[in-house]
Amino acid sequence: MSETLVLDRLIKNVRVVRPDRSSVDRLDLGIKDGKFSQISPEISPDQAKEVFDAQNLLGFPGVVDAHMHIGIYQPLDQDAVTESKAAAMGGVTTSLNYIRTGQYYLNKGGSYKDFFPEVLALSEGNFFVDYGYHIAPISPQHIDEMQWLFEQHGVASFKIFMFYGGYGLHGLSEQQNLFLMINKEDRYDFAHFEFIMRSLSQLRERYPTMQESISLSLHCEVADILNAYTKIVQQDSSLTGLNAYSAARPPHSEGLAICIASYLAHETNCVNINLLHLSSRKAVEAALMMQTTFPHINFKREVTVGHLLLDVDAPTGKWAKVNPPIRPRADVEYLWNAVLQNQVDWIVSDHACCSAEQKASFRDPENIWLAKSGFGGTEYLLSGIVSEGSKRGMSYNQIAKLLCWNPAQRFGLFEKGDIAVGYDADLVLVDPNETFVVRAAESESQQGYTPFEGMELTGRVKSTFLRGNLIYDRGQVLGSPLGRYLKRSHC
Repeated sequence: MSETLVLDRLIKNVRVVRPDRSSVDRLDLGIKDGKFSQISPEISPDQAKEVFDAQNLLGFPGVVDAHMHIGIYQPLDQDAVTESKAAAMGGVTTSLNYIRTGQYYLNKGGSYKDFFPEVLALSEGNFFVDYGYHIAPISPQHIDEMQWLFEQHGVASFKIFMFYGGYGLHGLSEQQNLFLMINKEDRYDFAHFEFIMRSLSQLRERYPTMQESISLSLHCEVADILNAYTKIVQQDSSLTGLNAYSAARPPHSEGLAICIASYLAHETNCVNINLLHLSSRKAVEAALMMQTTFPHINFKREVTVGHLLLDVDAPTGKWAKVNPPIRPRADVEYLWNAVLQNQVDWIVSDHACCSAEQKASFRDPENIWLAKSGFGGTEYLLSGIVSEGSKRGMSYNQIAKLLCWNPAQRFGLFEKGDIAVGYDADLVLVDPNETFVVRAAESESQQGYTPFEGMELTGRVKSTFLRGNLIYDRGQVLGSPLGRYLKRSHC
């Protein structure tokens, strides 16, 4: 036996779901040095040190959750532990996290040369899944640091929060310089966005072999519209809860922001644009219109599991407050139709753990205006899409493309997102027939509630492997944190 022992682990009897196939095939998966090294219908157990029987469960590539926030409401090192455990229980093996200077996160302004090494130090040894960061250049100084972030730390994706220039994270605000921790004379405005785009175009020209994975993500809402409509809606006592919040941040604000961002991308030749968490029909229609108008721009369109599973009548109410808002059912069904028509490129959680005591106002707990924005959900990303997508005729292969392959390709993670020889042995085993009811009490997240509470989903994650290591199995996160920082450049 010792002469034929070549594999560290063998996972037998997997119904393998690959993003580029139209079938699901029963295969054995041989793993060596953290990679898939042998894939075939039958591999002898004698070849492996360890054998795991998948018992004909579906095997998806480890999910790449390309939109998360770690450390926004809790200390980053603590948040990394609990929220990456939640990721592991949901079959997520790669967590890409948006981060910025200013209030929340580390509550610091200043240079990324000081800020980002601290982020990496707080992250190291605390993630149960592999992780990377997207960074938002907030001040003019940060634009000058984009090349350094790419070359030194492999940060290849950047972000603009379009509404931050004149509207707060949770509602009306006139203190944006204090919130963003930038100088009084600095402006976070359309001109700043333009200069970010010009810098990104220069970075792509400087690194032609890597330019496909250098991209810019945008949260598309216009502050002027939000400010005006929030004042109107707050004076209308007939609108409450999620209905009121959706009306205060109306869909045409998304559409307008998408059009402005797209023209700026055209003007600056910033050709890799990611339109984040499209929440409404108007947002998707604007995004598709801009794709037609500017065919040379490589737009990618993102939606979240929250906007696909929840609507304004969700019984969990304020717990589902998020930016952009949860929308009426007609918008939800439009988003699903866009997914089915291949008009959406990937689906994410936009996970931002906000504990119950922080989320709602103690003195007025049902007041939507006093609730904070954002909620966790990475642990329900795969199950939610398998459950609701299957009802609508989505194939497992398409789910693998949207949750694994597409985000990995866009963000330069070329060893993630597929089950193939040479790829990281990231695997999630799913029972597509097991139904369960979402209960926050069963989550590894420290959030303590979920806007998905009580929802019945069919398609349960049973086991998660990270680079061949079993990190979650039948209700338990195993071992210590093994997550590695994903440097997305080869400088």
